[in-house]
Amino acid sequence: MPAEHPETDAGQQPVLSVADLSALIKEALETQFPSVWVAGEISNLARPQSGHIYLTLKDEKAQVRAVLWRGAAQRVRFDLADGQQVVCCGNIDVYPPRGSYQLVIRQIEPLGEGALQLALRQLRERLTTEGLFLDEHKKPLPRFPRRIAFVTSPTGAAIRDFLEVLRRRWRGVDVLVIPARVQGEGAAREIAAGICTANQLTHRPDVLVVGRGGGSLEDLWCFNEEEVVRAVFASEIPVVSAVGHEIDVTLSDLVADVRALTPSEAAELVVPSGQELLAYLDACQDRLAASVRNLVVTARMRLDALAQSRVLRQPLEAIHDRARYIDELQLRAERAMQLRHNRSAERLQALAGRLEALSPLAVLSRGYSVTQRTDDGELIRDASQLKAGEEITTRLAAGSVISRVAEINAE
Repeated sequence: MPAEHPETDAGQQPVLSVADLSALIKEALETQFPSVWVAGEISNLARPQSGHIYLTLKDEKAQVRAVLWRGAAQRVRFDLADGQQVVCCGNIDVYPPRGSYQLVIRQIEPLGEGALQLALRQLRERLTTEGLFLDEHKKPLPRFPRRIAFVTSPTGAAIRDFLEVLRRRWRGVDVLVIPARVQGEGAAREIAAGICTANQLTHRPDVLVVGRGGGSLEDLWCFNEEEVVRAVFASEIPVVSAVGHEIDVTLSDLVADVRALTPSEAAELVVPSGQELLAYLDACQDRLAASVRNLVVTARMRLDALAQSRVLRQPLEAIHDRARYIDELQLRAERAMQLRHNRSAERLQALAGRLEALSPLAVLSRGYSVTQRTDDGELIRDASQLKAGEEITTRLAAGSVISRVAEINAE
């Protein structure tokens, strides 16, 4: 305490400046509360571009300002929101320019639910809304892969179990191990990078396995990280998630094309069993031989039936039948043609008779004649058509006569 401050008459206590008072309060609070746990509801949440998080913790009777500096904010695994009930650990800090105090939060957890569980639930809901877990995005595994890539730790038990089962089931496949940490800080980034590397290879694998052995939720947390989930979703190679656990389901399991409970099961899913395939081929061979035998028996029965048929026993008989049928058709055609000829001749004779009856020559043969003016051939029907001295031609039944009009009698 500064000695030069004046003293009052009453009580002989020094008079403090505002700065001194704030310094004393700051020292007392920071000394008294170096670490404290506080439970409350979040309100007035703010996230400026600096990366710090500012909020207010409140209950029914009081409230206190709080802050998470950027380093602490980056370690929070779940999304903070107004209205959340949380419990915070931190220390009291006094800000003298404003004469206020605040809680500097170093650790924050949700009340009633673990931070990891809450973060997992929030991320799962968000990715579900985006459609990353829909079955329509799942790709089928190839029946006989030739090249398999495994993103995992090269020293872990997962790759050993995988290779052991693979050797027992199927030998005609190459395995490429893409090393990545599968636990701890930076593991998610390495796993996502390994998935991208597999998709960028010149000789792209037929199947991509991503996984590790079993562990706690914290150990397996990297397979719940958003960057890993999105890398699995974006993979053009079919992905098998082989995280060694059965109870808890990671987000990588949900987004992968196929989920395997263990790396050993992943090996059973990605390649067929050689023994089962041989047994299947033997069964196919037996069925094929039986089918061929049935076809031979059926063909022999048909051949025997054909050999007993009339056409093969007496092949010329069918030719004779056809020849006889052709002869009958010829006779029928000749009779039809003769009948048609006779009918046509009768009709022609009748028409000729009618034509003969109407012919002018027939009229002339009965004593009639036809008279025409000689110079223009006009037919003379009336005596008034002629003049004395005109030359006329008269056609008889046999021959014609040319004469000159001497006199016209109009009666």
